[in-house]
Amino acid sequence: MWFTRISIGNPVLATMMMLAFVVLGLFSYQRLRVDQFPDITFPVVVIQTDYPGAAPETIESDITRKVEEAVNTINGISALTSRSYEGSSVVIMEFDLTIDPAQAAQDVREKVALVKTKFRKEVKEPRISRYDPADKPIFSVSVTNDDKIKKRDFREITTIADQLVKKRLENVRGVGSVTLVGGVKREIKIFLRTNDLEALGLGVDQVINAIRTENQELPTGAIRSPENEKVVQIRGLVKNPQDFGRIIIAKRGGQPVLLSQVATIVDGQEEQESLALHNGVRTVALDVLKAQGQNTIEVADGMQVALKALNPQLEALYPGLKVQVIKDGSRQIRVGVENVRRTLIEGAVLTILIVFLFLNSWRSTVITGLTLPVALIGTFLFMDLFGFTINMITLMALSLCVGLLIDDAIVVRENIVRHAGMKVNGKYKDHHAAALEGTAEIGLAVLATTFSIVAVFLPVGFMGGIIGRFFHQFGITVTAAVLISMFVSFTLDPMLSSIWPDPDAHGLDPKRKDWYAKTIGRVLAYFDKGVQWFSAAYQRALAWSLQHRLKTLTIAALTFVGGLMIPASGLIGSEFVPQADFSETGVTFYTPVGSSLELTETKVHQVERVLREFPEVTDTYSTVNTGSAQGKNYVTTFVRLVPRKERKRSTVAMSIPMRERLSQVAGITVTHIGQLDGVGGDNKNLRLSLQGADLKVLAQLSEEAQRRMRAIPGLVDLDTSLKALKPAIAVTPKRDIGADLGVGVGQIGAALRPLLAGEAASTWRAPDDENYDVSVRLAPSDRNNADDLARLMLTSSQTNPDGSYKMVALRQVADITASTGANQINRRDLTREVELSANVVGRSSGEVGAEVKKALEGMQWQPGYRFKMGGASKNMAESFGYALSALALAVIFIYMILASQFGSFLQPIAIMSALPMTLIGVFLALLFFRSTLNMFSIIGFIMLMGLVTKNAILLVDFANQVRKEGKSRCEALLEAAHVRLRPILMTTLAMVFGMVPLAFALSEGSEQRAPMGQAVIGGIITSSLLTLVVVPVIYTYLDDFAVSLKSLWRGSNEIQKSHEI
Repeated sequence: MWFTRISIGNPVLATMMMLAFVVLGLFSYQRLRVDQFPDITFPVVVIQTDYPGAAPETIESDITRKVEEAVNTINGISALTSRSYEGSSVVIMEFDLTIDPAQAAQDVREKVALVKTKFRKEVKEPRISRYDPADKPIFSVSVTNDDKIKKRDFREITTIADQLVKKRLENVRGVGSVTLVGGVKREIKIFLRTNDLEALGLGVDQVINAIRTENQELPTGAIRSPENEKVVQIRGLVKNPQDFGRIIIAKRGGQPVLLSQVATIVDGQEEQESLALHNGVRTVALDVLKAQGQNTIEVADGMQVALKALNPQLEALYPGLKVQVIKDGSRQIRVGVENVRRTLIEGAVLTILIVFLFLNSWRSTVITGLTLPVALIGTFLFMDLFGFTINMITLMALSLCVGLLIDDAIVVRENIVRHAGMKVNGKYKDHHAAALEGTAEIGLAVLATTFSIVAVFLPVGFMGGIIGRFFHQFGITVTAAVLISMFVSFTLDPMLSSIWPDPDAHGLDPKRKDWYAKTIGRVLAYFDKGVQWFSAAYQRALAWSLQHRLKTLTIAALTFVGGLMIPASGLIGSEFVPQADFSETGVTFYTPVGSSLELTETKVHQVERVLREFPEVTDTYSTVNTGSAQGKNYVTTFVRLVPRKERKRSTVAMSIPMRERLSQVAGITVTHIGQLDGVGGDNKNLRLSLQGADLKVLAQLSEEAQRRMRAIPGLVDLDTSLKALKPAIAVTPKRDIGADLGVGVGQIGAALRPLLAGEAASTWRAPDDENYDVSVRLAPSDRNNADDLARLMLTSSQTNPDGSYKMVALRQVADITASTGANQINRRDLTREVELSANVVGRSSGEVGAEVKKALEGMQWQPGYRFKMGGASKNMAESFGYALSALALAVIFIYMILASQFGSFLQPIAIMSALPMTLIGVFLALLFFRSTLNMFSIIGFIMLMGLVTKNAILLVDFANQVRKEGKSRCEALLEAAHVRLRPILMTTLAMVFGMVPLAFALSEGSEQRAPMGQAVIGGIITSSLLTLVVVPVIYTYLDDFAVSLKSLWRGSNEIQKSHEI
C-alpha cells in the first residue's frame, strides 16, 4: 500500500493526519444536535374547520367531503383521513417522506381557499397547520396556586396562565402550539329570559344586533384646520360589564326597552370544556407540541430557560402562584442516548481487553486500541457534514463499529507481530521490514473485508420507507467509520509498529518473576494454552472435514434447514419495534358516550386510585377532551414510574395486572395501556380499517370483526372508532304551519343557535387591556330538557297592530322528538371507515396480526366493502420488503467486490457460503433471549452479511498465497487454518464482546435495541464456527470444478486444433 509506505517513511505526517481526524471530529461533535431517533415524521398537514352546533353527518356532507375532494388532487399524498365530530371537521393529510412539508402546506392552502367560499356563513375560517393533532405533547406544565399565601379562583389562575405563561412559552423557538387544558377563561355572559322577551315581542337577533351596534369604537375621519388636524372617534365601548344592561334594544309604547329588562348580565367564566388533573388534583395545564422537524431536546431546554426566567416575575406579580413541569418528553431521549453512549464505552473496553488477552502485549494493545478513538471521533466529522444528529441509531451504529473498527487493526497488527517473530538468515526481521511486509501481505484481505462491509451498509443506508429513513444515518455512519478505520489500520498501525519495537514479538523472557508474571502473566498464559488447545482441535476437525467432504456439507445443510425451521414453526414471533421501558407508561380510556365532564372526572379519580395501588407509580397526569382524545368522555393518563433499577417489573409486565385491575372499574372502556407515543407516532400494535359507504353495514361488520378478534389469544385493548350513537333531540319543522305563522326553517335555526350553543355577540375590553367574549345564551336552568326547548318563543315575520313582531312557540311550528346521532364519522381515502385498534400481550404482534387477517378474510364482505391492515402491521410488512431488497443488493455487491479482488468467479462463492450459516445462530440467539424478528434484529442480520465473510476472506486469501509458494491444496488450507485462526478468533470475540452490553439490555430503554446485538452475537458465533470448517470444504469442491472446467476447455481447444491440422 503506497500510503503505508508514506506513513512509515514519514511518521510525523501520519501523526498529523490522525490528529486532523481527532481535532475536526471533536469540533464537529460539539455542533451535533441530540435526538432520540432520526426525524421520521411524515409530512402532515391538518385542516381544522369549526361549525358550532352542527351534527357529525352535517359536518361530513357540508365541510369534510368538500375539503377532501379539493385537496385529493395534490401530488404526493400517502394517506388522506378525516374525522367529522360534533361541531368540527378535521382532515389529516399524510404526504410521502420525500415531500417538502412547507410546500405541501402551501398547496393545501391554495386548494382550501377555493373551496371555503362554498361554506355556509356560520362555518368558521379553516385552520391549516403543519403539525399533527395526534402528536403527543413533548412538554406539560401546571399552573397552581398556594391558597395559604393568597386565594385565587380558577378563572383568575386561567387568565394568568393564558396571558402570561402561555404567551411566554409560545415565544420559545421550535414550539408548534401551546394548548390550555382544564382552564376556564373570563366571559361576560348575557342570559336571556324568554318570558320577558315574549312579553315585549323581542327576538334574539334583535338583542344580538343591539349589543353589536352599541358596543364599538368607530373612527369617523378628522377635522382639519390650517393649524392642525384632529381625529374624530366615536367611543361607544362599554366600560363596565354591568353597563351592558343599559343598552337600549327597542322601544315599546314609546318607552325604551333596556337589555337588563330581558336578560341577566353576569361577569363570569366560560363553560368548562376540558380537564387536567395532576395526582388527582384539578389544575390548569399547558401542553406544548413542537413544530415539525424541530429538535425535542432544544425545545425542552428552551422551555426550562423560559420557565426559570418566568418564576421570579410570577412571584413578584402574583405571590403564591407557581409553575411546575409535570411531563418532560426530552427525558427519555436524554436517558436513551446516555445509555447507548455508556454501552459504546463498555463495548470498547471489553473489545480492548480481548485484544490484550490475544496479543499478550501492552504495546500491541495500545497500537491496536488507538484505532478506536481516532476512527470513532473522526466519524463525527462525517456525521456533521451529512447533517446527522447524535441519536440512538447513530450511537448504535458506533457501538456496533467498536468491534468492526478494531478488526482491521487486529488483523494488520497480528500479521506484523507474526512477521516480526520470523527469522531471516538466522536473525529476526527488523520492525521496519516487518511492518511493511506484514501490511502488504494482509492488505488485499483487509481491503476485501472492508469493502464487503461497506457493500452491506450502503444499501441499508438507502432503503425506502420508514425503515430506510430510520436507518439511513445508521448505514452512512458505519460506512464512514469503517473506511476511516481501514485508513488508520494502513497508516497509524504500521507506522507505530515500525518506530516502537515490541520485545514481546521476539519472545518473552522466561526468567521474568515479578508481580506481573504471577498475576496477569499467569492469566495470559492460561488463555494462550486455551487458544492453542482450540487450534489443535480445529486442525483435527478440519483434517477430518477435508477427508469427509460430503458428510460436512450434509451437516452444514441440515443446520441451515434447521435455522429456517425455527421461525417457520412459530417459535420466534415478529413485530415492528419492541417496546422500550423508560419508566413511563400511560392509560387511555373512555366513559359512555354522552357522559358529562363531571361524570368523567369521577371515573378519572377512580382510575388514578387504582394506579396508585401499584408501588412503582410516582406521578399521574390526566387530561380530558384534549389532543387526539376529542370528547368529554375521553381520558389520557400519563403515569411516571420509579427508575428501572428500583423496580422488578418492566412496563410490559406491569400492564397485565394494571389491565386486570382497571377492568374492575365500572363504566369505563380501557383502549390502551403502555407507551403513549410509539415509534412513528403510533402507540397501538394493530390497526385495521373497515371501509364502505353505509355506516349501518359498517357497524354490523365491525361487530362481527370485534367478536372474532376477541377470540384471538393475546389480543387486548380492542377499540373501535365507531362509538355508540349519541343521544340527540330532533327538531322537525312543520312547514305548512310555519309558513302560515311567518316562521321558516332559517328563522328557527337562527333563533335556536344563539339560545342553545350561545353566540359571541361582541367583546369587552377589560381594564387589563385584554378582550373577553360577550356571549348571548339561555341561562343553564332554561336549557335542561326537551320541554324547555318546546316553550322557546320565536319571532315571526308577521307583526301585531302596534308594529311589534308576533311571537310563536317552537312547539307550534316544529315536532320535537328524542333521537340519536353519530358520535363521529371517520373517513379514509374518500370513503367512510371504521377503524379497529388493539394491543398484543404475551405474543408477538406479527403472529396475532396474521391471525386477525385470517379471521377477517373468513367474514362475508358485501361488494364495495373491504378491510385494510394498517399501523405497525403495514409498516412491518413494508419494512421486511425493503430489508430483503437491501439484503439481496448487499449479497450481489459482496460477490462483485470479492470477484474483482480475488480475480476469480468461483472463489467468492466459497467465501459467501458463510452467509447462510448465520441463520441458525441468529434465530437461536433470539429464541434464547426471547426476542422477536423486528426492525432492529433484521438490520442486525443484514449487518452479519458483511461481518461473516471477513473470516472466510482471511482463510481463502492466505490459502491462495501459500499455494502460490508451491504447497498442495490440503496443506495450504491446513496452514491457513493454523495461521489465520488467531486473528479470526480475535476479531470474532472482539465483535461479540463489543455487542455484549447492547445485547443484554441492562440499561433503561435498551429493550428496543437489544435484538440487534443478540442477532449479531448469535450469528457471528455460529457462522465463525461453521465457516472454519465449511468454507475450506466448499473451496475444494469449487477448485475441483474449476480444474475440470479448465481441462474441458483445453480438451475442446486441442480437438479444434487437430481438426484445423
